[in-house]
Amino acid sequence: MANELPNFADVLAAAARIAPHAQVTPVLRSRSLDALVGAELHFKCENFQRVGAFKFRGACNAVWALTDDEAARGVVTHSSGNHGAALALAARTRDIRAHVVVPEGAVKSKLAAIEAYGATLHRCAPTMAARDAMAAQVQADTGARLVHPFTDPRVIAGQGTAALELLREVAALDAVFTPVGGGGLIGGTAIAVAGIAAQTRVLGAEPAGAADAYESLHRGERVTDLVPDTVCDGLRGTIGAINFDLLRRYNVEVLTVDDDETLAAMRLIWQRLKILVEPSGATVLAVLLRYRERFAGQRLGLILSGGNIDLDDLPV
Repeated sequence: MANELPNFADVLAAAARIAPHAQVTPVLRSRSLDALVGAELHFKCENFQRVGAFKFRGACNAVWALTDDEAARGVVTHSSGNHGAALALAARTRDIRAHVVVPEGAVKSKLAAIEAYGATLHRCAPTMAARDAMAAQVQADTGARLVHPFTDPRVIAGQGTAALELLREVAALDAVFTPVGGGGLIGGTAIAVAGIAAQTRVLGAEPAGAADAYESLHRGERVTDLVPDTVCDGLRGTIGAINFDLLRRYNVEVLTVDDDETLAAMRLIWQRLKILVEPSGATVLAVLLRYRERFAGQRLGLILSGGNIDLDDLPV
C-alpha cells in the first residue's frame, strides 16, 4: 500500500481499526448560520475529536496498522502541532515511542500538547525542507517508522473516516467541504464520499495566502514553491504528490478565502454554534459566505477540522 493510492476499502478498514480509540464526533446545526449562507449546513465537529482535531484518525490508523516489529521501533513525524499531538497520543495507546519534529514558531499550546502526550520533541527551522531533513535524521538514528502528516496512505485513509461518519448520519448531501493544507483530509474525504455517496461533490477551502493546491489544480501540476502567509497554521503545508493525485482523480475543486474572512467566520462559529474552532477549521464556512450565491438552497456538510487555539495569543 505504501506506493499506492488508498481506496474506499482502506477507509472502511481504518474505521474498524480506530473504532476502539477514536471519538465519533457530533454533527451540529445552526438555523442562524443556515439563514446567513442561504443553505442547509451540517457541521462535522472534529474539534471534539481526541487531541482536538481530525488528525487523530489518521495517526491512530497508521500506528495500529504497524506490525509488532515495526511498532517496537517507534514512530516519527514532523508537525506544526495537531498531527504531532495525534501521533503522540496514538503511540501512547499502543505503548510505543513517538518522535515529533516541530518547526520554530509553532503554536505554543500545540507544542505543549505534544509533550503532554509523551512524545520527544526535535526542533528545526520553519521550512518543509528542514522538517523533512530532521525527520529523516531521527528516523536514521532511532529506526522509527515515519508517519508523514499527509502523504502516508494509512493516514489519508484514517482521515477519510470523518466523512464516512458524516455521510452515514446525514444523507443526500449536495457537497462536503474540508480545509486544505497538505491534503490528507481532503484526499481521504474524496475517497469516502466517492465510496458512499458518489453524487456528492467534494470541495476544499484553502487560505489565499497558502493556495498551492488551488494553483496546482489550475496549472495541472504540483506547485511547491509558494511561501505560505496565513493565520491558518494548520494549512501551511504544501499539497503532497499523492494528495494532488487524489484531488485530480476525484475531481475535487478548491476555493480560496482571505484570512480576514476566515477570522470573521471563526467568530461566527464561536458565537452561533458555541464551540471553539481554530482558523484552519473556519475556512469551510468562510468559503461558503464568500460564494453563498453558488451554494444557495443546497444541503452541505462542513468538516470543522480542529479547535486548538492558544488562548494566550488569540488571532481575533
